[in-house]
Amino acid sequence: MDKFGKSQPVTRREDMRFLTGEGRYVDDIAPANALQCFVFRSPVAHASITELDVSDARAAEGVHAVYTLADLEAAGMNVGMQGATMKNRDGSEGAAPERPILARTRLRFVGEPIAVIVADTLTQARDAAELIMLDYDDLPAKMDMIAGGETLHDEAPDNMAYDWHMGDKDATDAAFASAARVVSLDVGDNRIIVNSMEPRGCYAEMEGERLHVAINGQGVWGPKGQLAKALDVDPDTIRVTNPDTGGGFGMKGMMYPEYFVLAHAARDLKRPVRWMSERTEAMLSDNAGRDLTSLTELAFDENHKIIGYRVFNEANMGAYNSQFAQAIQTQLFSRVLMGVYDVQTTYLRSVGYYTNTTQVDAYRGAGRPEAIYILERAMDRAARELGVDPLELRRINFIKPHQFPYAAATGETYDVGDFDKVLSRAEVEADIPGFAARRARDADKGLLRGMGLCYYIESILGDPSESAKVEYTDEGRVNIYVGTQSNGQGHETVYAQFLSDQTGIPVDLIDVVQGDSDRIKVGGGTGGSRSVTVQNNATLATVGAMTEAFSAFLAEEMGVPASEVSFDDEVFRAEGSNMSPTMLDVADMAREKGREDLLVHERRVTLEARSFPNGCHVAEVVIDPDTGVTTCDRYTVVDDFGNLINPLLAEGQVHGGVVQGIGQALTEHVIFDEDGQLLTASFMDYALPRAADVPMIGFTSEPVPSTANIMGMKGCGEAGTVGALAAVSNAVQDALWDRGVRQADMPFTPLKVWELLKDDVIAAE
Repeated sequence: MDKFGKSQPVTRREDMRFLTGEGRYVDDIAPANALQCFVFRSPVAHASITELDVSDARAAEGVHAVYTLADLEAAGMNVGMQGATMKNRDGSEGAAPERPILARTRLRFVGEPIAVIVADTLTQARDAAELIMLDYDDLPAKMDMIAGGETLHDEAPDNMAYDWHMGDKDATDAAFASAARVVSLDVGDNRIIVNSMEPRGCYAEMEGERLHVAINGQGVWGPKGQLAKALDVDPDTIRVTNPDTGGGFGMKGMMYPEYFVLAHAARDLKRPVRWMSERTEAMLSDNAGRDLTSLTELAFDENHKIIGYRVFNEANMGAYNSQFAQAIQTQLFSRVLMGVYDVQTTYLRSVGYYTNTTQVDAYRGAGRPEAIYILERAMDRAARELGVDPLELRRINFIKPHQFPYAAATGETYDVGDFDKVLSRAEVEADIPGFAARRARDADKGLLRGMGLCYYIESILGDPSESAKVEYTDEGRVNIYVGTQSNGQGHETVYAQFLSDQTGIPVDLIDVVQGDSDRIKVGGGTGGSRSVTVQNNATLATVGAMTEAFSAFLAEEMGVPASEVSFDDEVFRAEGSNMSPTMLDVADMAREKGREDLLVHERRVTLEARSFPNGCHVAEVVIDPDTGVTTCDRYTVVDDFGNLINPLLAEGQVHGGVVQGIGQALTEHVIFDEDGQLLTASFMDYALPRAADVPMIGFTSEPVPSTANIMGMKGCGEAGTVGALAAVSNAVQDALWDRGVRQADMPFTPLKVWELLKDDVIAAE
């Protein structure tokens, strides 16, 4: 690692401005004279619009415009939003109904945008919304995930979005037919709301003849392309910026209706416009996560070796296709379908249904938790039914170190791994041998203690290509332009730190520039744990090109061949020369010589293969059977992230992800009533985890450097969530097992756990 970074636990440089109120968030930096926007939304889950009259609202005090879908179409906009589709099992395309920017003739979920009011003040816009005449004929809500019922889209007569599969069905069925033992488990994965600290927002303004749209998202180039298509304009006429963003979690990685309408309003009114979501509004309209059930089956031979794995997954797609949902639900599932286990026969079938709820994008922390969660829940059940120690069952089935590179049955090739090494370290760090004593002590108090294990693996996803540009400014500072987008992960720190490590440029002289489609010509944004791995590999290539160019320049100054000029990550040297300039010195020399070409360096790289971070999570919970209250008492993580640039930031990412997983497992749950009304639409009803819900989290790095990139990195952004769901769930199941509870699904709220135990007592009587 000496060559590629000093692996220093550096605190985040951006924290000072965030903690002192100097953050640049969209609602802070919107133009002071911007008009305010309010979104008029559907009050019902399903209805046919019979009247939409906005004339009184348009005439209200302070109102500059009220936009409906008809207005957008009259202005020549392309109003159909982008939505991913997958091929069905029969080769046909999944259903692709139109998702209009604003409702057309039908309402399909509570909170669907119908009109946008633009006024001098937010109060005036809100008051004008009360004057909109909306009449509709109610239609039955579709809330279950089964074929049939009230049809939401003519293009999907059974409300089926897709019916996709992968794997060798015949071989898998044959393996199950010959198995010594088959273990199955129906696993629920509850719907959650993303709830980023900063809700979605944007502003739009004209900059001369060009349109500028600022969003708080996860990248600018995807939004730029979609805006250009919607507005039917040349992309060069649009600038998209992304300032500081207070959390994204995948939910902000796609476009939403409000951004398109504000872009049109700024052009139409020739005035800046702004919009910021309120919390309940966000809960109604943001793409949600999870919301699926999976029948999981494992086939074992007589030696407890897995010989086949089958999954039937049913997923809620919401009212429309979102930008990524079908692809996320299937592709991410398949890429880690068998986790860290050596098995040759797999088959996965995934079916998605449309319902009267907001879109689901399989996000908040990752798309991978679904795949790992169901597999590790099944492994826990298998260990119990087979009478095998959970650690030993995993060791039997691990891909062994000598098997790498390993071609998984799903088509992925894992480059390296030593899963038993990581598991053994977790056994020590979590003090698994001491669990029995802890359990006995709690039993003496009338409490139930359980321990759960999850061994996860994920793949670094997203665009494998990225660019880095280094620019020396006239002020003696250095800009590094990056194509990713920080959502609070500490990118400014890690990118500046890495460039400083490679060049010797003082870190306090380096400025990280991101999120501006004018200043950065291309980028992949942030998502899928790609950022640091892909971006720093691009930086490394740029530093290499810069070093080569500077060496050639110095060769002329020193009077030696370029091959004799060396750079030791701090200064250049050449035998026989008393010159030892730094990178900044060489930049100054080049500027004095008029060599402006040497002041900017840029390279783009493409990673040839994915890397596969993996690790082991061990959770212990304590349950009070009298109240059903479940407390996560101990939590230990041992991760293989390969080489780390900044261990402190990696640990922080893991902590945040684990808290997300604990929240979903113990407290968070989205509830709709039978009419599709969201009952958990505020923090009074939707329980995010509090500090008291989270124990101290132990974190240990046990790296096996990746061979998929020169730096040996593997990424870590989503790892905490990937492992936490199953670890906590398995711990709860362990605590309840001896009380006869055989089926326990998240969230393990006090009422649910108490009822599980109560039902067990009644059954026993």
